[in-house]
Amino acid sequence: MPERPVIDQPASLIQASGLVFTAQAVSGPVQVLRGVDLSVAAGEAVGIVGPSGSGKTSLLMLLAGLERPTAGRLSVAGRDLAGLDEDALARFRRDEIGIVFQAFHLVPTMTALENVAIPLEFAGRRDAFDRAAAALKEVGLGHRLEHYPGQLSGGEQQRVALARAVVAEPRLILADEPTGNLDRATGVVVMDLLFGLRARLGTTLLLITHDPALAERCGRQVRIEDGRIVSDTQALRLAAE
Repeated sequence: MPERPVIDQPASLIQASGLVFTAQAVSGPVQVLRGVDLSVAAGEAVGIVGPSGSGKTSLLMLLAGLERPTAGRLSVAGRDLAGLDEDALARFRRDEIGIVFQAFHLVPTMTALENVAIPLEFAGRRDAFDRAAAALKEVGLGHRLEHYPGQLSGGEQQRVALARAVVAEPRLILADEPTGNLDRATGVVVMDLLFGLRARLGTTLLLITHDPALAERCGRQVRIEDGRIVSDTQALRLAAE
């Protein structure tokens, strides 16, 4: 299936309308998202909050093109994701999105340098390892380039994952509970790095978190319950102005 043409910088980096997602469970289909409308401007930082099982991670998976919506419309970075086949979606993620999960998802048989270089190598960048080294130095791991994940602490592994997420300077960073496996002090360090990198790059950030303090660091908070957006602090502010 041919890719649809890329339009110029969109007014909204993310535009979701009537987004529905139904997952298949052993007991039968489960409607996880029930008509989500969401618009996120380029450069925004948005905290996604809500109880476990409310649909936060499913929304992230749809935005990353890792799952497809059951109904509704979704465009990210000017792309109608419904118009992209699996190969095009993989290129879209490589070029436009950085993802940081609670689990680090590092390749255990690759060094920190090799893990960070992966997206650049897929993109055919000849300077992949130079840029990967620079990204690791930026997160304070310039002395760990040749270490394997098993030789790194949890905080160091998450910093490697963060460097990998931003090394290609994506327009959108999706972070799903990135400090969930870290102690509080280490989590603060990782989040300081994430917000600092986001500010330097001007990247849009969607952060899923159960930590109110982290959510408050974002300029906007969206709360999801039972598959629906029940509050949006930005929408409330605009309505009051």
